Amino acid sequence: MRPTAEELKHLAFPGLDTLRAVGALCVLTTHTAFWAGDYTRYGWLGTVMSRLDVGVAIFFVLSGFLLSRSWWLAAAHDSRRPGTGRYLWKRFLRIFPVYVITVAICYAFLAGNAGRSVGQLVSTLLLADVYTATSLPAGLTQMWSLSVEVAFYLVLPAVMLALVGRAPSWRPRRVALGLVVTLTVTAVWWLGAAYAIDDAIDAMPLQWLPGYLLWFAVGVGLSWLHTAEVSGRLSDVGRRVHALAERVAARPGALWTAALGLLLVSATPVAGPALLAAPTPAQSLTKNVLYAVIALLVVLPSVLGPRDTPYSRAMANPVARHVGLISYSLFCIHLPVLHFVMWSTGWELFEGRGLQIWAMTLVLSLAASELLYRLVERPAMRWRNLGSRRSPAPASTSTPTSDTSTR
Repeated sequence: MRPTAEELKHLAFPGLDTLRAVGALCVLTTHTAFWAGDYTRYGWLGTVMSRLDVGVAIFFVLSGFLLSRSWWLAAAHDSRRPGTGRYLWKRFLRIFPVYVITVAICYAFLAGNAGRSVGQLVSTLLLADVYTATSLPAGLTQMWSLSVEVAFYLVLPAVMLALVGRAPSWRPRRVALGLVVTLTVTAVWWLGAAYAIDDAIDAMPLQWLPGYLLWFAVGVGLSWLHTAEVSGRLSDVGRRVHALAERVAARPGALWTAALGLLLVSATPVAGPALLAAPTPAQSLTKNVLYAVIALLVVLPSVLGPRDTPYSRAMANPVARHVGLISYSLFCIHLPVLHFVMWSTGWELFEGRGLQIWAMTLVLSLAASELLYRLVERPAMRWRNLGSRRSPAPASTSTPTSDTSTR
């Protein structure tokens, strides 16, 4: 018997929680390595550390997968699609409380933000700096990706409306066309449009949503494939594609090895320089596509792979999943913590001590993230059903679920 729509809605993907932890730790590691000067100190290994920003691609694929599921389930079971207002309210509660606190800390305590105007503060709070400035405030340089993610949140209802129609329906051709359009937009953006806009205005178009649509689309497409199979909506061709994907997903060791191999490829000049020198348009597109494939390879086993294997049990480890649960706070707070580490120790930028900087930043960031999760994230999410007819459900105090968070 196939699961009902309600059962599918609450289906958990434990490995995705752990992958959020992997993404956050990759981002933290690449930032601490840069501050230590390790990108150039360790040759090819340093270049590989510079490519750990692939963690952002993992985040975006997970967002595309998890957030689109409600629309696909509605289409598969001919039910009502998610309300846009309720969806955006939940996204607001998920993102902004911790973000606002992080901004307040950075503006209040980091010398690099001294003298910033009220207008600049408002722009930062609205995640609009990538559209209004050419640089981000101290301690908040990682937030370009959050601006991209919030832009995706805003356009997702319209994207899913285009894919499933006003009355939710199952149209695989629309999905295929949508993926082709996404790849085309991404290619056009990196091969010309982004750089033309960059030359014309004082903003950061290389950090705008069109350049990263492919990463989200990978997650949306994977979500469609999974929902179609469990809902019995696949055609003969679709079932063959899904069967192949399942066989591949059942080999997580091979997939992670392939992902590591592609990460090494991305560390070559084909994906651009390791430092802050501008890549060519072709290098930017190459890096973007490589990261999309890497993220797909590591996400696939936790979505389509078998549930009761040593790999799936390892990915469901409670400690790893908990780090994934607090990974959004970890992502937000780790750069202010890194500033604190450098200030409190008196260590200089690019002067080494990479392992010490990484360890101190990780430990302090995990502690700060735990506090933010317990004191800010969980209380904020108690408001997620405000105005709905059903009673608000208390925030979970035990096992995390993949549906509750995308970072």
